[in-house]
Amino acid sequence: MEDVLEVYKRPYDPRRPVVCLDETSKQLIGETRTPVPGGPGQVAHYDSEYVRKGVANLFMMFEPLAGQRDVEVTERRTKKDYAERLRQLSDETYPQAEVIVLVQDNLNTHSPASLYEAFAPAEAQRLTARFEWHYTPKHGSWLDIAEIELGILSRQCLSQRIDSIEKLREEVAAWEKNRDGAEVKVNWQFTTADARTKLNRLYPSMDA
Repeated sequence: MEDVLEVYKRPYDPRRPVVCLDETSKQLIGETRTPVPGGPGQVAHYDSEYVRKGVANLFMMFEPLAGQRDVEVTERRTKKDYAERLRQLSDETYPQAEVIVLVQDNLNTHSPASLYEAFAPAEAQRLTARFEWHYTPKHGSWLDIAEIELGILSRQCLSQRIDSIEKLREEVAAWEKNRDGAEVKVNWQFTTADARTKLNRLYPSMDA
């Protein structure tokens, strides 16, 4: 916990961007009947019945101090999908960075080992060295700012019925463009000092 909190205290440095990563799933749902659009003084109506059309995965990669996020919609959430997201961060989003400071949770796919399953050893080693790895503690994923941003995405965009991965990508891209355009940043206030006071119960007892 303190490791992550100390990372969040660092000043903005484009050579060492702090990027938070998290992922979630979205159930794709189709209509059985055509919805009735809303009108003046009337709300839209949707039938309670629906058709399940599979599940898509969303990777949220968020640089809180720059107010920039990159949301990728994938068909699966495999180690190779995760590895490709890291390659994208390294070579496409931050090619000029000296190192990318990566904050993420302890999901079993979120490790350098995934890079070795997706790429040849030399390439996996190259990518591993491009990142400075930081993990939120067990039961402490709330420390990952990307998880907070995913919650906002869910409320503002994903609460509607979406019936295809193509439509999901369109909706997410529009949300991302709007939020990035507004340069919505995060001013993280919870510090190590706060943790030692407010979460004192989590620390080992030093009683004699």
